[in-house]
Amino acid sequence: MTKTDTDASNTFFLEVSGAGLPEVDGLYIPSAAPPAESESGTLSSPGFWNGKPAWDRADGKAARSPAISYSNSYKSWRISRLDGHLAYELTCDDALPPTDRPWNVYKMGVAPGPKVTLHDSDPRLASPDPNIIFILGGPGAGKGTMCKLAQIQLGWTHLSTGDLLRTELKTEGPRAASIKSYIDAGTLVPDEIVVKLLKDAMEKTVRDTGNLNFLIDGFPRSFGNLDAWYAVFGKDSDLPKMIYFECPLDVLTRRILGRAQYSNRSDDNIEAMKQRFDIFKAETLPIVEHFTDKGKCAEIDTGQDRSTVYDLFRAQLADQTDNDCLTRPLTEEAEMLLGLRPYPDRT
Repeated sequence: MTKTDTDASNTFFLEVSGAGLPEVDGLYIPSAAPPAESESGTLSSPGFWNGKPAWDRADGKAARSPAISYSNSYKSWRISRLDGHLAYELTCDDALPPTDRPWNVYKMGVAPGPKVTLHDSDPRLASPDPNIIFILGGPGAGKGTMCKLAQIQLGWTHLSTGDLLRTELKTEGPRAASIKSYIDAGTLVPDEIVVKLLKDAMEKTVRDTGNLNFLIDGFPRSFGNLDAWYAVFGKDSDLPKMIYFECPLDVLTRRILGRAQYSNRSDDNIEAMKQRFDIFKAETLPIVEHFTDKGKCAEIDTGQDRSTVYDLFRAQLADQTDNDCLTRPLTEEAEMLLGLRPYPDRT
């Protein structure tokens, strides 16, 4: 008999959904089963089976404990029915149950196979508070590029309200019908819906990955945005920090015209650029001033070269960034974003 080496602890929670056998669906928690010998002769330990994490049903109704575990003999992850018979499996050697594809129907299962979602924290409890930084700057100031670099290199999650709206429509999320009705009517989607999408995205990321650091790109653009933020998060919630990307108009114009050669964006032209900049000055600069007055705004001159701007941006995020991420060498994608490496020729 071989004792399982489990220096680490199983702190993950699993959610099973979409099974053809509804009794399998639900929340699974780290197994608390006492040590037992597996079919391959391995001694289990709490939260583990055959050297890999294992889970019990949260409601305690399953006859088999653990109800989700790995089989050394069959080299597969398995999910059991309430009566203990195995219903679904995935043959692989992954360290955790796969979440990127449906499971296969096993002997006592019913099609279709379910999907497994991994949670970094217990979804029955309130989600930990995220650490949020708003990113504002004029059109062409480099917000998207710097946020993408922070996501690639520093582990921050980059959120854009435009991307969230498009994703909600594409995936037909719970607010898609409401969003579509406003778009079809030619009116703006209410700020409160947009903020709720941000809140949902952050909660899901925190639960699924444990990542608490978020950069919200291009928000809040107006006091209406800020009012909606307080309406959703509460008037007593702390105002997040802001980083403002300051850039002269002539530099912004030059960048937009350079981007127009390959972006295919209808608003990448001189006339649209001036209009967007006028709107930015009228609606968004007062927001920047509001955050500055409250001591919540850091300013970065983004008229400089990209590497210098990234170093300044990285310094602003350093106190809340894991040291392993801070010392990580630049990836190839990061080097391309910084202009240190050419993009591959796709012709």
